[in-house]
Amino acid sequence: MINFLYEANAIKDILVEIRRELHKNPEIDRNLKYTASLVEKYLKQYSIDYKRYDNCGIIAEIGKSDKIVALRADMDALEIEDLKDKPYSSIKKGLMHACGHDAHTAIQIGAAIILKKYESKLNGKVRLIFQPAEETDGGAKDMINFGALDNVRAIYALHVDETLDTGVIGVKKGLVAAASNPFKISIFGKGAHGAYPHDGIDSIYIAAKVIDGIQGIISREVAAADSAVITVGKIHGGTAANAVARNVDIEGIIRTVGDDLRQFVLSRFKEVVIDTSRIYRGIAEVDIFESYPSFSNDDILFNDFIKFVGDINEIKLIEIQKPGMGVEDFAYYTKLVPGLYYKLGCRNVEKGIVHPAHGSYFDIDEDCLALGSATQTMCAFNYLNSHK
Repeated sequence: MINFLYEANAIKDILVEIRRELHKNPEIDRNLKYTASLVEKYLKQYSIDYKRYDNCGIIAEIGKSDKIVALRADMDALEIEDLKDKPYSSIKKGLMHACGHDAHTAIQIGAAIILKKYESKLNGKVRLIFQPAEETDGGAKDMINFGALDNVRAIYALHVDETLDTGVIGVKKGLVAAASNPFKISIFGKGAHGAYPHDGIDSIYIAAKVIDGIQGIISREVAAADSAVITVGKIHGGTAANAVARNVDIEGIIRTVGDDLRQFVLSRFKEVVIDTSRIYRGIAEVDIFESYPSFSNDDILFNDFIKFVGDINEIKLIEIQKPGMGVEDFAYYTKLVPGLYYKLGCRNVEKGIVHPAHGSYFDIDEDCLALGSATQTMCAFNYLNSHK
């Protein structure tokens, strides 16, 4: 029996080197030329077949068969300033791997190296998806259009988690992550002198009522056991301190878990905004934009994962009890094939690695890299050897 953790630890120095090189050179969205070239370098070095696409995404394959399991890694960084004082801190001002996608890419390359070494023992084919634009508008959709899921029977992905200690893996049964719907509201009233508000229709006053009203959807119309959030993140209105504002623009985000709840909240959101504005003699325009859907882990893949990962002494496996309100474009894959998404602990208090993702001091305990590569490799081998 192959000891995948031993194999991953044997290439740990390579994984750390890759991760640090990527961390120093973050790229965003689909502009990942350096990142993709680094991935290509290792795929070529280990004679792994692949194809690179115009969006800088890469699809590689190891093994032979129509029986295919996929592993996915996202590669893009964020527009965040890196304030860490480390040798591998970002050299690109305003850009940073603040969510750990550099680690995901290194882990995926590590899994590829191990899978290639034991290619003859694969009872099928592993497809490795290196994906751009998870942080922006869903590069998963690009990769699906390029055929990433053609004939794929299941797909796995991980995400580093700074709330879990290194050595801990967390997995959620059922619903995993929220759906996201950005919104923009434009409220139109009538301008007037601030001393004579009765001559106008105060759009700022209406906006205050609207904001209060939409929060009432969450506090009074969504069951306490369900998960939904409405956040107003941006508001702009008025041009002078002594004038009634003619119009106000409001922007924010709606997060919901589960398709039924999503449809209910979106419907009520529009009603509350439009009707509240009308009550106070204003007019509202509401634009709600489609973004990532919520998704669930497949029950069969979840049960398998619990069994084969739970038997590994070096891993502390925990079951996550609640879905997260963050979003993840892995959802687009799971709409088409069974999928499993899990969290890889990367926190280490003794090393000072405690800072939150999407923050300027985010870092990972690089001891998690080998564990991630080993686990992803085990997912592929287990699926191909235990499913017909």
